[in-house]
Amino acid sequence: MQRLVELAQYGSRAFAGLCDQLGLARLMGAVGTSADNAACESLHVSLKCETLQGAHDYGDPGACRRTVCAWLTCYNTRRRHSANGHLSPNEYERRRHTAELTLAA
Repeated sequence: MQRLVELAQYGSRAFAGLCDQLGLARLMGAVGTSADNAACESLHVSLKCETLQGAHDYGDPGACRRTVCAWLTCYNTRRRHSANGHLSPNEYERRRHTAELTLAA
């Protein structure tokens, strides 16, 4: 499989500028460390085990895409995460944003 974006591009000034423009935080650790990679790896393991592995038979790429999108929607809106105080990611971010607005006022 061909990589869509080479790893060096994630550290480029253009990419950093785009992230800043979109209000996105970039998390990049030092080479050889895995601290910022652990959460992503956990997500990938869950996705693979719960949707992509096993008896699932996807007749076409669209069916696979729909399954992954449905899983991600559930993962972000309904599934509780211990790292977020047993809140869904969406609820955690909503509360965090509300708290930041309150502090700023």
